[in-house]
Amino acid sequence: MKTLPLQRNVGFLKSALTGIGGFHTTEDIVAWLRATPVERPQVVNPIPFDALVDWSFRETGGDLVHRSGKFFRVTGLRVRTDLGPRPQWEQPIIDQPEIGILGIIAREFDGVLHLLMQAKMEPGNPLGVQLTPTVQATRSNYTQVHQGTRPLYLDHFLERGHARVLVDQLQWEHGSAFLRKRNRNMVIEINEDLPLEPGFHWLTLGQVKNLMRQPNLVSMDTRTVVACMNLVDARKSDSLDGLDREQAGEFAGAVLDSFASQEAASTDEEVMSWLTGLKVGHHLGLEHIGLSGLSGWKRTDREIRPDGGGFFTVIAVDVKSASREVVRWTQPMIAAGEVGLVGFLTTKIDGVLHALVRARVEPGSADTITLGPTVQSALGGEGSGGDGGHSEYFELVKNAADATVRYSCLQSEEGGRFYHVVSDYRIVDVDGAHQLELPPECLWLSFRQMQEMVRYGLLGVEARSLLSCLSFA
Repeated sequence: MKTLPLQRNVGFLKSALTGIGGFHTTEDIVAWLRATPVERPQVVNPIPFDALVDWSFRETGGDLVHRSGKFFRVTGLRVRTDLGPRPQWEQPIIDQPEIGILGIIAREFDGVLHLLMQAKMEPGNPLGVQLTPTVQATRSNYTQVHQGTRPLYLDHFLERGHARVLVDQLQWEHGSAFLRKRNRNMVIEINEDLPLEPGFHWLTLGQVKNLMRQPNLVSMDTRTVVACMNLVDARKSDSLDGLDREQAGEFAGAVLDSFASQEAASTDEEVMSWLTGLKVGHHLGLEHIGLSGLSGWKRTDREIRPDGGGFFTVIAVDVKSASREVVRWTQPMIAAGEVGLVGFLTTKIDGVLHALVRARVEPGSADTITLGPTVQSALGGEGSGGDGGHSEYFELVKNAADATVRYSCLQSEEGGRFYHVVSDYRIVDVDGAHQLELPPECLWLSFRQMQEMVRYGLLGVEARSLLSCLSFA
């Protein structure tokens, strides 16, 4: 059966502007999410490495691996680069070559696109439960290597029938902690009755975005798929006709105008030339050395941690869950010792709102350069490691005056591999910031240009996650 063609703009904006859904209020959804851990409890406890079941350190190289050879392994890398404050360092990294599916089913109700969202427990979630996509599954999950049940609604993405594809993009995960790990970010629209399984509800995009104003309630997997939803088709001059700017708010209106505008401080050709020049002008060298080959890291019975602080640690956990495909398991996880900071600095240039992006070297990326937010202090980002100092804009974002902060909320990273890894996600709007003297690795982009970077897989997960947090309802 033939799949209908992919669409660039299909009612995402109208859904994003709709803060009251056709089925539940946002308050109902919050109460539902809060009740889920009580109804379907999950207990997660850090354990010693030797208490791991089916996981062990290899005698040769010391990598932490699963006996099946599937899932993932934790290995070691030596990194060399000439971009950034650290020319060389060593670190653990998660090697998980499988491409997972992050998929949301959409359907129109009363003329407004609704998204089928799930309340899901992950071992690393600070609140236990989060709002997740309809489906989030690695290949090991949906081929049932773990001998658990098949994820609900998965077949709608594997055999789409007459579904209309709204989003289908390969996007990179955290390049600081995953080795070249990608997920297939998908949104498909159906026009048929769908049995509503327990743990799932229909929400508008506006409701999902409003929930991102509450700490740690919306998963990173949801945020990255939402970032792939193109709100405005800049090729159409009437894309924002009928927009209630008073309802959206001044800053939100400026964001939407920037999504719709063809004007920008740099032309699209200049942006690509800047990015190409950075890729050609800098190098990223990786050497696989195994966990036992890492210098500057110490392994105890419960963690692998850096001698000088910063970065992250590798731990092990035991999980008991009443809501997952497998009811009990153990696994390694990445943990962080402090709350990170992820932030965009924004300003208007010739009347169009721009955000300041920074090109970074991340060891897990497939390319030399990853485009990230202005500030990224988490999981091996700036400020991590012995000599990785903060960037020149760190204090400006961290200590911004309240009047300039357009968004600030604690958000956790992916709870399947990261244990309580949380950052303060911020957007700070400063008049005249475009007059700052920029280092070569920074550039002002309009929101339309950032959306194009997302479309081509050039914007890192932290930047995508922050971009998705902008709400308009």
